[in-house]
Amino acid sequence: MFSCGGKKEQSDKSELELKMNQIAENYVKLVLEIGLYRPEYVDAYYGPVEWKPAATSKKNVDSTLIFSLNKKTDDFLNKLDELSEYNATEIETFRYRFLYKQLLSIKGMIAIISGAEFTFEKETQILYDADPPKNEREHFSEILNELDSNLPGEGNLTGRYNNFKDQFIFPKGKLDSAFTLVMNECRNRTMNYITLPQNEKFEIEYVSNKPWGAYNWFKGNLTSIIQVNTDLPLTVDRVIELAAHEGYPGHHLFNSLIEQKLVKERGWTEYSVYPLYSPISLIAEGTANFGEKLIFPIDSKNKFMKEVLFPYAGLDTNLTEKYQKVIELVDQLGYAGNEAARNYLNGIWAREETLKFLMEYSLHSKERAEKKIEFIEFYRSYIINYNYGYDLVNNYIEVNGGTENDLRRRWELFEKLLTTPQTPSGLLNY
Repeated sequence: MFSCGGKKEQSDKSELELKMNQIAENYVKLVLEIGLYRPEYVDAYYGPVEWKPAATSKKNVDSTLIFSLNKKTDDFLNKLDELSEYNATEIETFRYRFLYKQLLSIKGMIAIISGAEFTFEKETQILYDADPPKNEREHFSEILNELDSNLPGEGNLTGRYNNFKDQFIFPKGKLDSAFTLVMNECRNRTMNYITLPQNEKFEIEYVSNKPWGAYNWFKGNLTSIIQVNTDLPLTVDRVIELAAHEGYPGHHLFNSLIEQKLVKERGWTEYSVYPLYSPISLIAEGTANFGEKLIFPIDSKNKFMKEVLFPYAGLDTNLTEKYQKVIELVDQLGYAGNEAARNYLNGIWAREETLKFLMEYSLHSKERAEKKIEFIEFYRSYIINYNYGYDLVNNYIEVNGGTENDLRRRWELFEKLLTTPQTPSGLLNY
C-alpha cells in the first residue's frame, strides 16, 4: 500500500502516474467487458470510443470466461500492490485506494455473473465496501409510536399516514413546471457555495413502468438526462427530494465535477466509467441524499414549501409545519427498507411477508410497497447506498468540523467528497 508524505523526484512521480494511468485504463476496459453480461452494470461511460467492446464480442458465460475475467482483475490488483514502494501524496493515496476497492468489487461481480449467490450481508461488503447496521423491529416501533401521536384518528397508522400524505400530492398538470422551478432553485443555492463547470446542463423526461422513482443518466460533456417515474403520484416534498438528489447538489453535480476535475483536468480515465454495483455508488447516493438536507435545512425547506410550492400546487399553507414534522419522522424509518431487503434476499421472508413489513414499518401503501420489492428484486442490496451512504457522509462531514453551525465548512467538505477519490471504508475510518 502507498505511504504518504515522502519526497520523490519528478521522474519517479511521473513513473508512478504512468503506471497508475495504465492500471486505470485496464480497469475501464474490464468494467466495459463485464457490462456485456450485465448491461445495467455500466451506468455511464464517456471515455474513448475504441475502448468499448462491440456487442458481438460477447461470449458465453462459462468457466473459461470467468477464469479470464478473474485473471485480469487479479493481475491489475497485483500491479497495484507493486506500487507499494512509492511514497505518495494524499490525493494519490485516495486514487490508489479507490482503484483497489473498485477492483475488489469487480471480483464480486464476476462471481455473481458466474452464478454465485451471496447473503445480503456478504453482498454489501463485496460490492459496496460497506457493512450497514442491522435494526430490529423495536427500533422502528419507537418512531412509529411518535408518528402515531402526530396522526391521531381511526384506522391503522399506515392508512392514516397515506391518507394524510395524499393531501399533498402535486397536481400532475403542474409537475413539469414545478420540477423546473425547484431544479432552478437547487442550482442557484448550490452556486452560492460551489463553482459549477461551464456549460453543464440537463434535460428532464417523464417515464413509467420503472422500479425506481427517478434516475440520472449522465452522458458526458457535462450533460445529464434526468428521468422521473410517474407510476406513483409525487408529493410536494418528493419533488424537492428528487430535484436535489438527481440534479443539484446530487448526481448531476457529482458527475459533472468528476468529469471536469478528475477526468479532464487530471486525466484519470477510471472516472470515465461508472460501474453501478460498486463502492462509488455508495458515495454517489450518500452525497446526493446528504445534499438535499444540505441545500434545504429544515427551516429553509419549510419556508420554501410554505411560500412557493404549497401555493403553486394550490395546497393549504397552514399545514406546512405539520406536514414537514411527519415527513421528518417517516425519514427515520429509512432503514426498514434495508431489513426488508435483508430478510427477503436471504430467503427468510417470502414476498408476502416482506410486503406486510414494508406496509407496517415503512408505512408504504400496498402499491408503493410492491414497487419497493420490485426495486429490491432487480437491484438487490443496492438499497443500502441511500441510507447508510447518507450516514457515512453525514458522519464524515460532522467529525471534520462541518457542523450545522458552520455552513461554509460543511459545503467545503461536501465539495471535497465530490471532487476527490473516496471509498466507503475510507469515510468510515477517516
